[in-house]
Amino acid sequence: MPVHVLLFDAGSDQEGIHSLEIQGRTVVLLFEERDDAERYAGLLEAQDFPVPTVEALDREDMELFCSEAGYEARLVPSGFLPQSPEERLLIAPPERNMDVSSWQEAEGATAADPLACDDPELEAFRRQLEGLL
Repeated sequence: MPVHVLLFDAGSDQEGIHSLEIQGRTVVLLFEERDDAERYAGLLEAQDFPVPTVEALDREDMELFCSEAGYEARLVPSGFLPQSPEERLLIAPPERNMDVSSWQEAEGATAADPLACDDPELEAFRRQLEGLL
């Protein structure tokens, strides 16, 4: 089943996925509906955030990627209604965002490949996901 994720600089060497920090966890949103992902992207843009691209990817592949990267994958189902302030972040970004000017400087990244990872299996999986795009 495909899900929709928000990618920054899609298809480039500096591609990144939108995530949230929620109570010390890095959460990647997997939108069931493309329209919901596009609305969320529009809300980010309205906050002067870089404009993400909405990409459809296989849910199982994304959950595996998140698990291996130490992220939490959170499905945002069609018609989702939040029941808590934390769940509200699944349909609307926080009012304040982290500085994204240095997001490419992740641990293990290099100038040649800013998304590089020290774990060979994770790196191979990342490259496989890039091939799907």
